[in-house]
Amino acid sequence: MMNKQFEKAAKFIEKNCTADDFSLFLYRSDETATRYAQNMITQNMTGVKYGVRLNVAYGSKTGTSRINSLDETELKRMIETAQNIAKLNKPDPEFVPSSSKAKIPKTANMSENTVKFSMDGMVDIIKKTVDNAEKKKAFVSGIVTKTVSESYLKTKNGFEGSDSSTSFENSMTLADNKTREAKVERSVKDVNDYSIKKEIEQLNSRFDALTEPKKIEAGQYNVILRPQAVINYFSFLLYFMDRKNADYGVTAFHDSIGKNMFGKNFSLISNLDEKDLTAAAFSGDGIAARNVDWIKNGVVKELFTNRSYAAKIKAQPNFIPNVIIRGGNATEQEMMKKVKNGLIINNFWYIRTVSLRKNEVTGLTRDGIYYFENGKIKHSVNNLRFNEVLHNAAKNILLLGKEDNIAASTKVPTMLIKDFTFADTTSF
Repeated sequence: MMNKQFEKAAKFIEKNCTADDFSLFLYRSDETATRYAQNMITQNMTGVKYGVRLNVAYGSKTGTSRINSLDETELKRMIETAQNIAKLNKPDPEFVPSSSKAKIPKTANMSENTVKFSMDGMVDIIKKTVDNAEKKKAFVSGIVTKTVSESYLKTKNGFEGSDSSTSFENSMTLADNKTREAKVERSVKDVNDYSIKKEIEQLNSRFDALTEPKKIEAGQYNVILRPQAVINYFSFLLYFMDRKNADYGVTAFHDSIGKNMFGKNFSLISNLDEKDLTAAAFSGDGIAARNVDWIKNGVVKELFTNRSYAAKIKAQPNFIPNVIIRGGNATEQEMMKKVKNGLIINNFWYIRTVSLRKNEVTGLTRDGIYYFENGKIKHSVNNLRFNEVLHNAAKNILLLGKEDNIAASTKVPTMLIKDFTFADTTSF
């Protein structure tokens, strides 16, 4: 059902905006969060946030203004600001009129279980994490968050769409007074899909496997990338797979459509029908969502194309409503037995682009890294800096685990990858 406040704001914009064209995006987020640290609750937060964005155009001269209130005085000021900017602006050579009426897919992004989930339930989850930490003679810290959000887009040319979604997230880090520190985090659409028992078991498993880290040399290693590492690494595809940049030769995706860049074991899709994931019904600039095979068995099928560039090349625009990297059935134990030795990577961070034209990124390991040999974890190792080309890593996938819902809109598997390049070592 349409948010009445959004409906009222949209009518006010329609009545008072005198520009030739406009696009209005409204967002509401009702968030409840509880932080905990040193085995105790440290902060409770709750509140509603609004976001309002108005794009206007006089001819091809555009202006944008943003506010965080639905008050009519603020809405009027936003209109005036956007219109004044547009009048002073130079014509935009890439301007396209706002989206016209479109058929918006029905998406099941809301969970009543999450909406009704109480603060008591959140506190109970924290109590279980603290009880576990005390049994381990360690300390736990983290944050539990419940979010209910609504979005609405209306344009002068007839596009109108609304969407609502829920998410529940818990991130927790277990540490002792020495060198051991392990972390797990998960976000789900339906809180009933979240198992604190399984998350604690995973946290304990990672924590118990940590030993005094040994230093190893930089070089190429077989790696088992756990899901959080997989998404943090391969999410850079969401930036690199831009059609315009590819056509202009800025990225490695130049002339890539229809070609096998990634190897048969890699498929990246967006699927609105994935019941346990959320999927945006439309983009912020008025593109209706659809199912897309971005990469299928290594072959590039589509690149991300915004409305402006799609109009120029006479293609269908698209965007990323959710992210799924297809998996397999291999267990982590089977992966360790597949190769003689290697490293298990829990996560990456500080990831940066090295070369757009090569699809190469660099970053650091985090949250524990383990050396395994002959099917068994032997010891922890110091963190390493990697330099690796995304499509080369995908070509080197040996085995895939089952897909894991690590975020409300994201599902990826564990991967066994051969010859992953680590360029440098660290002292920690």
